[in-house]
Amino acid sequence: MRPTLLQGHERALTQIKYNRDGDIIFSTAKDQHICAWFAHNGERLGTYHGHQGALWTVDVDPTSTIIASGAADNTVRLWDIRSGKCLKVWDFNTAVKRVEFNEDGTQLLAVTEKRMGFLGTIVVLDINLDVEAEQSDEKAMTITCEDAKATVAGWSYMSKYIIAGHEDGTISQYDAKTGEQLDNTQVHEVDTVITDLQWSSDRTYFITAGKDKTAKLVNARDLEVMKTYVADTPLNSASITPKKDFVILGGGQAAMDVTTTSTRQGKFEARFYHKIFEEEIGRVRGHFGPLNTVAVDPTGKGYASGGEDGYVRVHQFDKAYFDFTYEVERQAKAQGQM
Repeated sequence: MRPTLLQGHERALTQIKYNRDGDIIFSTAKDQHICAWFAHNGERLGTYHGHQGALWTVDVDPTSTIIASGAADNTVRLWDIRSGKCLKVWDFNTAVKRVEFNEDGTQLLAVTEKRMGFLGTIVVLDINLDVEAEQSDEKAMTITCEDAKATVAGWSYMSKYIIAGHEDGTISQYDAKTGEQLDNTQVHEVDTVITDLQWSSDRTYFITAGKDKTAKLVNARDLEVMKTYVADTPLNSASITPKKDFVILGGGQAAMDVTTTSTRQGKFEARFYHKIFEEEIGRVRGHFGPLNTVAVDPTGKGYASGGEDGYVRVHQFDKAYFDFTYEVERQAKAQGQM
Protein backbone atom coordinates (compact mmCIF):
# COMPACT_ATOMS: atom_id res chain seq x y z
CA MET A 1 0.00 0.00 0.00
CA ARG A 2 1.81 3.11 -1.19
CA PRO A 3 0.41 6.02 0.81
CA THR A 4 -0.61 9.47 -0.34
CA LEU A 5 1.12 12.01 1.90
CA LEU A 6 -0.99 15.07 2.73
CA GLN A 7 0.96 18.15 3.81
CA GLY A 8 -1.43 20.85 4.93
CA HIS A 9 -0.79 21.20 8.64
CA GLU A 10 2.10 22.84 10.45
CA ARG A 11 1.58 21.11 13.79
CA ALA A 12 0.53 17.75 15.22
CA LEU A 13 -2.65 16.12 13.88
CA THR A 14 -5.48 15.64 16.37
CA GLN A 15 -8.31 13.97 14.41
CA ILE A 16 -9.18 12.67 10.95
CA LYS A 17 -12.71 11.97 9.73
CA TYR A 18 -14.07 10.55 6.46
CA ASN A 19 -17.49 11.55 5.19
CA ARG A 20 -20.06 8.76 4.81
CA ASP A 21 -19.26 8.21 1.10
CA GLY A 22 -15.55 7.91 1.84
CA ASP A 23 -14.54 10.43 -0.83
CA ILE A 24 -13.62 13.39 1.42
CA ILE A 25 -11.28 13.46 4.42
CA PHE A 26 -11.35 16.20 7.07
CA SER A 27 -8.35 16.75 9.31
CA THR A 28 -7.67 18.92 12.36
CA ALA A 29 -4.40 19.84 14.03
CA LYS A 30 -3.01 22.13 16.68
CA ASP A 31 -2.43 24.82 14.02
CA GLN A 32 -5.96 26.28 14.27
CA HIS A 33 -7.39 25.24 10.91
CA ILE A 34 -9.36 22.38 9.36
CA CYS A 35 -8.36 20.87 6.02
CA ALA A 36 -10.60 19.01 3.56
CA TRP A 37 -9.06 16.58 1.04
CA PHE A 38 -10.20 14.32 -1.77
CA ALA A 39 -9.55 10.80 -0.48
CA HIS A 40 -8.66 9.21 -3.84
CA ASN A 41 -5.77 11.53 -4.77
CA GLY A 42 -5.05 13.71 -1.73
CA GLU A 43 -5.89 16.97 -3.50
CA ARG A 44 -6.83 19.69 -1.03
CA LEU A 45 -10.47 20.67 -1.35
CA GLY A 46 -10.36 23.60 1.05
CA THR A 47 -9.37 25.04 4.42
CA TYR A 48 -11.65 26.37 7.15
CA HIS A 49 -10.28 29.33 9.14
CA GLY A 50 -11.77 30.92 12.23
CA HIS A 51 -10.71 29.10 15.39
CA GLN A 52 -8.30 30.92 17.69
CA GLY A 53 -6.80 27.90 19.42
CA ALA A 54 -5.57 24.37 18.80
CA LEU A 55 -8.21 22.30 17.02
CA TRP A 56 -9.01 19.04 18.77
CA THR A 57 -11.89 17.50 16.87
CA VAL A 58 -14.02 17.46 13.72
CA ASP A 59 -17.05 15.56 12.45
CA VAL A 60 -19.10 15.61 9.24
CA ASP A 61 -22.86 15.17 9.05
CA PRO A 62 -24.32 12.12 7.20
CA THR A 63 -25.26 14.18 4.12
CA SER A 64 -21.82 15.87 3.77
CA THR A 65 -23.46 19.30 4.04
CA ILE A 66 -21.85 20.65 7.20
CA ILE A 67 -18.95 19.92 9.51
CA ALA A 68 -18.58 20.68 13.21
CA SER A 69 -15.32 21.41 14.99
CA GLY A 70 -14.18 21.91 18.58
CA ALA A 71 -11.08 23.69 19.81
CA ALA A 72 -9.01 25.09 22.66
CA ASP A 73 -10.66 28.48 22.11
CA ASN A 74 -13.66 27.08 24.03
CA THR A 75 -15.96 27.02 20.99
CA VAL A 76 -17.83 24.62 18.74
CA ARG A 77 -18.17 25.90 15.20
CA LEU A 78 -20.47 24.77 12.41
CA TRP A 79 -19.31 25.15 8.80
CA ASP A 80 -20.84 24.94 5.35
CA ILE A 81 -18.62 22.39 3.60
CA ARG A 82 -19.16 23.78 0.11
CA SER A 83 -18.58 27.48 0.77
CA GLY A 84 -16.34 27.29 3.84
CA LYS A 85 -18.60 29.76 5.64
CA CYS A 86 -18.86 29.54 9.43
CA LEU A 87 -22.58 29.08 10.13
CA LYS A 88 -22.62 29.16 13.93
CA VAL A 89 -20.38 29.51 17.00
CA TRP A 90 -21.30 28.09 20.41
CA ASP A 91 -19.23 29.28 23.38
CA PHE A 92 -18.25 27.10 26.33
CA ASN A 93 -16.34 27.59 29.58
CA THR A 94 -13.47 25.29 28.60
CA ALA A 95 -11.89 23.59 25.59
CA VAL A 96 -13.98 21.25 23.43
CA LYS A 97 -12.17 17.92 22.96
CA ARG A 98 -14.66 15.87 20.90
CA VAL A 99 -17.69 16.49 18.68
CA GLU A 100 -19.91 13.90 16.98
CA PHE A 101 -23.15 14.03 14.99
CA ASN A 102 -25.86 11.48 15.67
CA GLU A 103 -26.96 9.10 12.90
CA ASP A 104 -29.33 11.50 11.12
CA GLY A 105 -27.32 14.67 11.77
CA THR A 106 -30.06 16.39 13.77
CA GLN A 107 -28.01 16.56 16.96
CA LEU A 108 -24.37 17.13 17.85
CA LEU A 109 -22.63 16.25 21.08
CA ALA A 110 -19.62 18.13 22.41
CA VAL A 111 -17.25 17.00 25.17
CA THR A 112 -15.81 19.85 27.23
CA GLU A 113 -12.63 19.84 29.31
CA LYS A 114 -12.49 19.84 33.11
CA ARG A 115 -10.48 22.94 33.97
CA MET A 116 -10.40 26.26 35.84
CA GLY A 117 -12.98 25.13 38.38
CA PHE A 118 -15.40 23.85 35.74
CA LEU A 119 -16.43 20.19 35.62
CA GLY A 120 -16.23 18.34 32.32
CA THR A 121 -19.51 18.04 30.44
CA ILE A 122 -21.16 16.37 27.47
CA VAL A 123 -23.41 18.93 25.79
CA VAL A 124 -26.04 18.12 23.15
CA LEU A 125 -26.92 20.72 20.50
CA ASP A 126 -29.87 20.62 18.10
CA ILE A 127 -28.72 21.00 14.48
CA ASN A 128 -30.54 22.17 11.35
CA LEU A 129 -28.88 20.72 8.23
CA ASP A 130 -30.17 23.57 6.07
CA VAL A 131 -27.20 25.92 5.65
CA GLU A 132 -29.57 28.87 5.23
CA ALA A 133 -31.38 28.15 8.51
CA GLU A 134 -30.76 29.86 11.84
CA GLN A 135 -29.12 27.52 14.36
CA SER A 136 -30.40 27.50 17.93
CA ASP A 137 -28.33 29.10 20.69
CA GLU A 138 -29.86 26.79 23.28
CA LYS A 139 -28.10 23.68 24.53
CA ALA A 140 -30.62 20.82 24.30
CA MET A 141 -29.01 18.86 27.15
CA THR A 142 -25.97 18.98 29.43
CA ILE A 143 -24.52 15.92 31.15
CA THR A 144 -22.07 16.81 33.94
CA CYS A 145 -19.27 14.31 34.55
CA GLU A 146 -18.76 14.61 38.32
CA ASP A 147 -16.66 11.49 39.03
CA ALA A 148 -14.20 11.54 36.14
CA LYS A 149 -14.11 13.82 33.13
CA ALA A 150 -15.14 12.41 29.75
CA THR A 151 -12.36 12.40 27.18
CA VAL A 152 -14.37 10.95 24.25
CA ALA A 153 -18.05 10.29 23.51
CA GLY A 154 -20.41 9.24 20.74
CA TRP A 155 -23.93 8.18 19.75
CA SER A 156 -25.02 4.54 19.65
CA TYR A 157 -27.46 2.95 17.17
CA MET A 158 -30.70 4.89 16.62
CA SER A 159 -29.30 7.63 18.93
CA LYS A 160 -30.46 5.51 21.87
CA TYR A 161 -27.42 5.98 24.09
CA ILE A 162 -24.57 8.41 24.49
CA ILE A 163 -21.44 6.41 25.29
CA ALA A 164 -18.51 8.19 26.94
CA GLY A 165 -14.95 7.17 27.77
CA HIS A 166 -13.34 8.75 30.82
CA GLU A 167 -9.91 9.65 32.15
CA ASP A 168 -10.13 6.91 34.82
CA GLY A 169 -10.53 4.05 32.31
CA THR A 170 -14.30 3.69 32.70
CA ILE A 171 -17.05 3.76 30.07
CA SER A 172 -20.43 5.36 30.80
CA GLN A 173 -23.75 4.77 29.10
CA TYR A 174 -26.31 7.60 29.19
CA ASP A 175 -29.90 7.78 28.02
CA ALA A 176 -29.60 10.04 24.96
CA LYS A 177 -32.99 11.66 25.58
CA THR A 178 -32.80 12.36 29.32
CA GLY A 179 -29.06 12.35 30.04
CA GLU A 180 -29.53 9.86 32.88
CA GLN A 181 -26.52 7.64 33.51
CA LEU A 182 -27.60 4.03 32.97
CA ASP A 183 -24.28 2.26 33.46
CA ASN A 184 -20.62 2.82 34.26
CA THR A 185 -18.06 0.04 33.76
CA GLN A 186 -14.30 -0.23 34.28
CA VAL A 187 -13.11 -1.21 30.81
CA HIS A 188 -9.44 -0.18 30.82
CA GLU A 189 -7.00 -0.28 33.74
CA VAL A 190 -7.88 2.00 36.66
CA ASP A 191 -6.83 5.62 36.08
CA THR A 192 -5.93 4.92 32.46
CA VAL A 193 -7.03 7.65 30.05
CA ILE A 194 -9.32 6.46 27.25
CA THR A 195 -7.98 8.27 24.19
CA ASP A 196 -10.42 7.28 21.44
CA LEU A 197 -13.86 5.77 20.80
CA GLN A 198 -14.98 4.78 17.29
CA TRP A 199 -18.05 2.90 16.10
CA SER A 200 -18.82 -0.15 14.02
CA SER A 201 -20.81 0.66 10.88
CA ASP A 202 -24.13 -0.18 12.59
CA ARG A 203 -23.18 1.53 15.88
CA THR A 204 -24.09 -1.53 17.97
CA TYR A 205 -20.52 -1.84 19.25
CA PHE A 206 -17.42 0.32 19.41
CA ILE A 207 -13.68 0.22 19.95
CA THR A 208 -11.75 2.18 22.55
CA ALA A 209 -8.03 2.95 22.76
CA GLY A 210 -6.19 3.51 26.03
CA LYS A 211 -2.89 4.56 27.51
CA ASP A 212 -2.70 1.08 29.12
CA LYS A 213 -1.53 -0.25 25.71
CA THR A 214 -4.83 -1.97 24.95
CA ALA A 215 -7.85 -1.46 22.72
CA LYS A 216 -11.24 -2.93 23.65
CA LEU A 217 -14.21 -3.96 21.52
CA VAL A 218 -17.32 -3.16 23.58
CA ASN A 219 -21.04 -3.86 23.15
CA ALA A 220 -23.04 -0.61 23.26
CA ARG A 221 -26.13 -2.24 24.81
CA ASP A 222 -24.56 -3.65 27.99
CA LEU A 223 -20.94 -2.36 27.88
CA GLU A 224 -19.62 -5.93 27.78
CA VAL A 225 -15.98 -6.15 26.63
CA MET A 226 -16.08 -8.59 23.71
CA LYS A 227 -12.44 -8.47 22.56
CA THR A 228 -9.12 -7.08 23.82
CA TYR A 229 -6.17 -6.15 21.61
CA VAL A 230 -2.85 -5.91 23.43
CA ALA A 231 -0.19 -3.61 21.97
CA ASP A 232 3.35 -2.78 23.07
CA THR A 233 2.93 0.97 23.23
CA PRO A 234 0.37 3.49 24.59
CA LEU A 235 -2.52 3.86 22.13
CA ASN A 236 -4.05 7.13 20.92
CA SER A 237 -6.57 5.83 18.39
CA ALA A 238 -8.42 2.72 17.21
CA SER A 239 -10.76 2.06 14.30
CA ILE A 240 -12.87 -0.85 13.00
CA THR A 241 -12.63 -1.78 9.32
CA PRO A 242 -15.83 -2.54 7.41
CA LYS A 243 -15.99 -5.55 5.04
CA LYS A 244 -12.96 -7.29 6.60
CA ASP A 245 -12.59 -8.45 10.20
CA PHE A 246 -9.75 -6.15 11.23
CA VAL A 247 -9.12 -3.30 13.64
CA ILE A 248 -6.39 -0.69 13.22
CA LEU A 249 -4.58 0.76 16.23
CA GLY A 250 -2.32 3.80 16.37
CA GLY A 251 -0.08 5.22 19.05
CA GLY A 252 3.57 5.37 20.04
CA GLN A 253 5.77 6.63 22.81
CA ALA A 254 5.73 10.36 23.44
CA ALA A 255 8.74 12.20 22.02
CA MET A 256 10.15 12.99 25.46
CA ASP A 257 10.24 9.27 26.24
CA VAL A 258 11.74 8.24 22.91
CA THR A 259 14.84 10.40 23.35
CA THR A 260 15.78 8.36 26.40
CA THR A 261 15.71 5.14 24.35
CA SER A 262 15.97 5.35 20.58
CA THR A 263 13.85 6.44 17.61
CA ARG A 264 13.58 2.87 16.50
CA GLN A 265 11.72 2.06 19.70
CA GLY A 266 9.16 4.79 19.22
CA LYS A 267 6.88 2.25 17.54
CA PHE A 268 5.27 4.79 15.21
CA GLU A 269 3.25 2.26 13.22
CA ALA A 270 -0.36 1.53 12.41
CA ARG A 271 -1.09 -1.93 13.81
CA PHE A 272 -3.57 -4.30 12.20
CA TYR A 273 -5.23 -6.91 14.43
CA HIS A 274 -7.75 -9.60 13.54
CA LYS A 275 -11.04 -8.46 15.05
CA ILE A 276 -12.17 -11.94 16.06
CA PHE A 277 -8.92 -13.72 16.99
CA GLU A 278 -7.35 -10.66 18.69
CA GLU A 279 -3.97 -11.38 17.08
CA GLU A 280 -1.69 -8.83 15.43
CA ILE A 281 -1.32 -9.53 11.71
CA GLY A 282 0.75 -6.61 10.42
CA ARG A 283 2.11 -3.10 10.78
CA VAL A 284 2.39 -0.13 8.47
CA ARG A 285 5.28 2.28 9.05
CA GLY A 286 5.81 5.80 7.81
CA HIS A 287 5.16 8.40 10.51
CA PHE A 288 8.05 10.12 12.30
CA GLY A 289 6.19 10.48 15.57
CA PRO A 290 3.28 8.94 17.47
CA LEU A 291 0.05 8.30 15.54
CA ASN A 292 -2.56 10.54 17.13
CA THR A 293 -5.53 9.54 14.99
CA VAL A 294 -6.58 6.66 12.74
CA ALA A 295 -9.72 6.67 10.58
CA VAL A 296 -11.15 4.05 8.23
CA ASP A 297 -12.93 4.78 4.95
CA PRO A 298 -16.60 3.78 5.63
CA THR A 299 -16.72 2.06 2.22
CA GLY A 300 -13.83 -0.19 3.23
CA LYS A 301 -11.40 0.95 0.53
CA GLY A 302 -8.65 2.31 2.78
CA TYR A 303 -7.64 4.18 5.88
CA ALA A 304 -5.84 7.35 6.94
CA SER A 305 -3.56 8.15 9.86
CA GLY A 306 -2.44 11.46 11.33
CA GLY A 307 0.68 11.89 13.40
CA GLU A 308 2.59 14.12 15.75
CA ASP A 309 4.78 14.82 12.69
CA GLY A 310 2.02 16.94 11.10
CA TYR A 311 1.36 14.58 8.18
CA VAL A 312 -1.76 12.74 7.07
CA ARG A 313 -1.00 9.45 5.34
CA VAL A 314 -3.83 8.01 3.21
CA HIS A 315 -3.64 4.33 2.26
CA GLN A 316 -5.81 2.65 -0.36
CA PHE A 317 -6.06 -1.08 0.32
CA ASP A 318 -4.66 -3.22 -2.50
CA LYS A 319 -5.90 -6.55 -3.81
CA ALA A 320 -3.83 -8.56 -1.33
CA TYR A 321 -5.74 -6.97 1.53
CA PHE A 322 -9.12 -8.09 0.18
CA ASP A 323 -7.80 -11.56 -0.76
CA PHE A 324 -6.29 -12.14 2.69
CA THR A 325 -8.00 -15.07 4.44
CA TYR A 326 -6.58 -15.15 7.92
CA GLU A 327 -8.87 -17.92 9.17
CA VAL A 328 -7.51 -20.39 6.60
CA GLU A 329 -3.89 -19.53 7.38
CA ARG A 330 -4.52 -19.75 11.10
CA GLN A 331 -6.10 -23.20 10.83
CA ALA A 332 -3.24 -24.40 8.66
CA LYS A 333 -0.70 -23.20 11.23
CA ALA A 334 -2.60 -24.92 14.00
CA GLN A 335 -2.49 -28.18 12.08
CA GLY A 336 1.24 -27.83 11.39
CA GLN A 337 0.82 -27.39 7.64
CA MET A 338 2.67 -24.03 7.47
